[in-house]
Amino acid sequence: MLSSSTGECQLYLISPPEFRLDDFRIKLSEALETGKVSCFQLRLKNVADVDIRIASKALLPICQNHGVPFIVNDRPDLAAEVGADGTHIGADDIGYKEARRLVGKKGIVGISCYNSKHTALVGAEAGADYIAFGAFFPTTTKTPRTRAELELLTWWQQTTTVPCVAIGGITVNNCTPIISAGADFIAVISGVWDHSDGPSAALVRFDKLCSPSN
Repeated sequence: MLSSSTGECQLYLISPPEFRLDDFRIKLSEALETGKVSCFQLRLKNVADVDIRIASKALLPICQNHGVPFIVNDRPDLAAEVGADGTHIGADDIGYKEARRLVGKKGIVGISCYNSKHTALVGAEAGADYIAFGAFFPTTTKTPRTRAELELLTWWQQTTTVPCVAIGGITVNNCTPIISAGADFIAVISGVWDHSDGPSAALVRFDKLCSPSN
């Protein structure tokens, strides 16, 4: 499972919406070689199952070689099939109970809770390994379902020990309030892959902000 035991905010890296697999394998490997990524999620929308299988076959070994959990978005069934470490589900996906059945007791199941305290509490009570709040900022990756406020993160830290992930338009320029509010993980997409100095440089900068003592 994902752990927030370090006491510092960690980086949850998500794949870009579209990519050429041959190129992205190299980019992901370079990103993970920084040692700054705690989890990676393969998120491919509106693609055929075979595309998720092919991408997983290519990217899962890279994550395994770096000791980084590999999560498949939306599809617990394919996560189980390809041997992923877990899955992430949203409001329009199958429920937590079925996702847990598919990935097993040892698999990671994360759930999107958007800006809902109730959904988060229900998910945590059911046994989710982490919950995700967002979007905190405007994002070009997808049309956000909701806008989340920073107080959600602080409230969550005061309420439970289940890790929380902050997502939505997070960059090195705006992540400090998210970290200060209490996010255990910050989910990063374009803030890493589209960074002007490259993904590896972005991850190092994110990590310094997450771990100011380093």
